[in-house]
Amino acid sequence: MKTAVITGASSGIGFATSAELIQKGYHIIGIGHDKTHCEEAEKQLRALSNDTDITFLCGDLMQQREVERIAGEISQLLAERNESRLEVLINNAGCVRSWYTTTEEGYEQQFALNHLASFLLTYRLLPHLKRAQGRVILTGSESHKHMRMRWNDVMLTRGYNPLTAYKQSKLANILFAKGLNERYLGDGITSYVVDPGLVCTDIGCKNTGGLVDWIWSRRKKYGVQPEVPAKTYAFLSETNPAPRELYYHLCKPNNYSCQVTHENADKLFALSEKLCGIQYPSWIQS
Repeated sequence: MKTAVITGASSGIGFATSAELIQKGYHIIGIGHDKTHCEEAEKQLRALSNDTDITFLCGDLMQQREVERIAGEISQLLAERNESRLEVLINNAGCVRSWYTTTEEGYEQQFALNHLASFLLTYRLLPHLKRAQGRVILTGSESHKHMRMRWNDVMLTRGYNPLTAYKQSKLANILFAKGLNERYLGDGITSYVVDPGLVCTDIGCKNTGGLVDWIWSRRKKYGVQPEVPAKTYAFLSETNPAPRELYYHLCKPNNYSCQVTHENADKLFALSEKLCGIQYPSWIQS
């Protein structure tokens, strides 16, 4: 049985993707932030089939100590089940903030959850991905276009704008995926970014307020249901041989920003390693 780890799995796109992959026979390890929501999501997903195989882990991936804990629990689960193989890692958890807020490490929260959590979790799970010739899929956004990394103030401490912070974190997602492909495609690990489009979820209404909450609560009404983009995650998880383009929308390759270059991907990799206190290996030890 194939295994998929999905962050942000208790609602929205993550929940819909979990349901899609369960129907295809995957064992799902779902990660959510709220224990009650995780329990309810697990209950609903188990009702899909008598053969549903799902485990939920609860943690705040915004904090790096929690990413480390969750990664350890995932590794233990994989070792108990299937010789430590991980076929798919879907880094989907994300947030929007109305004002400048930081993590325990002092990092801006959108950059921390939307990018650094994926960067650190992927690093910890690399050996499992290599054993399965696995795939890493990140949730991106069309909003990454017409955005440049603010290299001199990546946490946006000066003149914080929540939309700029979100757009930068989505540009970071695709730069990270490009960097992963440049390093590990030869190890059989393939990385992608999904542009889900406008989706009817509550991402813009969680721990926000004021203008951000007001705009999102109205804008999301025009979005598609999460089951629509979930099919793209399933497509990238299942298609063989592995698709070779980087950025997908509705199961088809899409154009992305001219800022997605080798130089920018390398620069972000080096910065992210420093912020996480890690160093990605030049080759992956099984």
